[in-house]
Amino acid sequence: MSSGITVYWRPGCVFCIKLWTQLRLTGTPYRPVNIWRDADAAAFVRSVNDGNETVPTVRVVSASGEESVMTNPSLAQVKQALTA
Repeated sequence: MSSGITVYWRPGCVFCIKLWTQLRLTGTPYRPVNIWRDADAAAFVRSVNDGNETVPTVRVVSASGEESVMTNPSLAQVKQALTA
């Protein structure tokens, strides 16, 4: 997997919209994945959130290849994971 940010989301999630806005305002690229349209993504989100479809769930792969998965992280947490 190449480095980058994947934001798992679902329609109507205000926390997802907040994170997207922050990422866009800082020019931070990310890939949104709608868990209601992607069964594999929904299964991944459940696997890292005790069976719950809690969003935003964010997967970050840093340039060094280190992977982090966070639930409802702040912009600062996402950026820190990206530079790890």
